[in-house]
Amino acid sequence: MTAVEEFIKKESSAGIVLIFVTLVALALKNTGLSEFYDAFLNTPVEIRFGALHIDKPLLLWINDGLMAVFFLLIGLEVKRELIEGHLSSISQVILPGVAAVGGMVVPAAVFLYFVGIDSPDAQGWAIPTATDIAFALGVLSLLGKRVPVSLKIFLMALAIIDDLGAIIIIALFYTSELSTMSISIAAVALTSLVVMNRMGVTRKAAYILVGVVLWVSVLKSGVHATLAGVALAFTIPLTTKGSKQSMLKTMEHDLHYWVAFLILPLFAFVNAGVDFRNISLEQVLTPVPLGIAAGLFIGKQVGVFGFSFIAIKLGLAKLPESSNFLQLYGVAVLTGIGFTMSLFVNSLAYADPLQFMFADKLAILVGSCLYGVIGYLILRMAKQSN
Repeated sequence: MTAVEEFIKKESSAGIVLIFVTLVALALKNTGLSEFYDAFLNTPVEIRFGALHIDKPLLLWINDGLMAVFFLLIGLEVKRELIEGHLSSISQVILPGVAAVGGMVVPAAVFLYFVGIDSPDAQGWAIPTATDIAFALGVLSLLGKRVPVSLKIFLMALAIIDDLGAIIIIALFYTSELSTMSISIAAVALTSLVVMNRMGVTRKAAYILVGVVLWVSVLKSGVHATLAGVALAFTIPLTTKGSKQSMLKTMEHDLHYWVAFLILPLFAFVNAGVDFRNISLEQVLTPVPLGIAAGLFIGKQVGVFGFSFIAIKLGLAKLPESSNFLQLYGVAVLTGIGFTMSLFVNSLAYADPLQFMFADKLAILVGSCLYGVIGYLILRMAKQSN
């Protein structure tokens, strides 16, 4: 089994787990067990080491801490793909790159059309720009050999570039007031990691130890703590002299199971609990939920398929091998599955979970499920059109 096939298999299985965990969270939130669910989210967790004091509810430990590990994995995947994978040459990166740009720009524009550029709620413009690779590949796995491997690789590459775009967006637009001291400590930690890389240090423990210092300093700096995971990833050496094993590939392999079957499901569990009993039709039809839903469904498919179609017709890129435009369109619809990534950006854009009485989360959850079904049906019909 190749690295790509192994990756796809893991992500596909993880998508099914995410669906199950989400249904459990929704069941707990909408029954008499909701108090226990809320109590779990608000469980206080405190760490004190001398003058260092971190005190957060469990929800934020998962969103700021465990999700940093998720972004570490994303960073490792991006670095490997850029150096020797499916993003290592211009010809390979053009189609998924163009599609990813369209899949970010158009959904953001659609969201702002509904909400208004001058509205204080416009800060959520990045919510519909994200794609949940685990969920999307989970849908593709249900189709088996009906979908060519080239399209699965296209979706994987697109989602990785999409995640890289999300990282840049978070760094630029979702930061609070910065702490000079914490930023300075983070800079020293990051510099140390780069020096370790250049000196050929091969002990994972050393990188992890300095990485923890980096995470804590970034957490205290005002920049979102998950970015520390990405920064750490780019300092992990892909190859080292005198060693046949790749530290980066080993870490990526080891983290996949933890991220796919623990971290992302746990994130989905604590963030997907929407109380339908408190949501009215009037709230669902307000600009923000409508903007999110329209951005994910209309914006994503128009941006991804439209930009891809133009690039192919202009001769800048080629249609993925053994596929047709209807299949490409079906994959474009699947990119409207925002789910975990959209929920994550939503938590950054709107800190108060009750700001829209969960109507914003409902738009993400229902929309992601609906677009998954539509994309699945399109791809089933596309096989018959060959």
